[in-house]
Amino acid sequence: MGRYTRLRRIRRLDPQQDHELIFHLLTRYEFPWDYLQGVSVAFLRDYGVPRISRLLDRTQEFERAGQKRYDDTLLFAHEMVRDGLGSEHGRAAARHLNRIHGRYRIPNEDYLYVLATTVVGPKRWIDRYGWRPLSPQETESMALVGRRMGELMGITGIPGDYAGFERLHDAYEQRMFAYDPANRRVAAATLRVIAGWYPRPLRPLVVRVVLALLDDPLLTALGLPRQPRPLRAAAHRALRLRAAVVRLLPPRPAWLPYRPRPRSYPFGWTLDDLGPHWAHGRPLAPLAGEPDDAQGPFLASAASAASAPSAGEPRTPAPAPAPAEDTTTSPEHR
Repeated sequence: MGRYTRLRRIRRLDPQQDHELIFHLLTRYEFPWDYLQGVSVAFLRDYGVPRISRLLDRTQEFERAGQKRYDDTLLFAHEMVRDGLGSEHGRAAARHLNRIHGRYRIPNEDYLYVLATTVVGPKRWIDRYGWRPLSPQETESMALVGRRMGELMGITGIPGDYAGFERLHDAYEQRMFAYDPANRRVAAATLRVIAGWYPRPLRPLVVRVVLALLDDPLLTALGLPRQPRPLRAAAHRALRLRAAVVRLLPPRPAWLPYRPRPRSYPFGWTLDDLGPHWAHGRPLAPLAGEPDDAQGPFLASAASAASAPSAGEPRTPAPAPAPAEDTTTSPEHR
């Protein structure tokens, strides 16, 4: 297989019909690391909106269990697309996510913005730092997958294509970005999680490199310092050098797709493990188009899907008789 074999295959596919397959090839084979970096930057962008960061700040989940909160956010998206968004497992993941969000009064426009960041953020990162830019088929597939996720979450007014997501994203930021102390607190808690992945002597430098990759409007909204021009230039050159090296490497083989390796779940996870402990005390609500019957087969099968280990991932071992590729940033809205 050549370096561009999958791209040629993707260009022959129809995003309207094959968006989940294209999204799978994009995130599991072509750009797994870059996609995660783009999503991580998207997390930080959410904190530039005071209404979002105040909610996250009140929950204190980043302060109390930042790594788990970060991992859970990424894993929810993984679980929704793992077997397909229309699969029972994907719908069970959406129901579980919805019951967590159901505790809070979140405006639809905030849901829309957070959804848009997960589409626009990875696209912009990959085009800037990936080993090649995204093809039109990949770009539209990300938008269509994002649209379907939003529909499962009950979000309304979702754009129908990438251009719509990008317009929504930029207009919302222009209107809503503003500094608030909560922005800085939540961003600082997230940066501590990221820095904690590295040896202690490197942590201050890691944080500065992350900040060097953020744009000025976001840094202003977060109340974080703009890094010196030489550091910003060095960070940019290092990522472009990485892209040049990856371009020369052989493609990821078909038998080795990217799989999450969350630090919070070294022995694997189930849907029941994701989210705060109180979530299981809230009822599951049917998704749009499902019977409104809490005892019906849809919600019964949701409980079964939630307790089953994630297929293809490490299994959690049975408890004894007596006594979960790197990722890189997440709000209650995800």
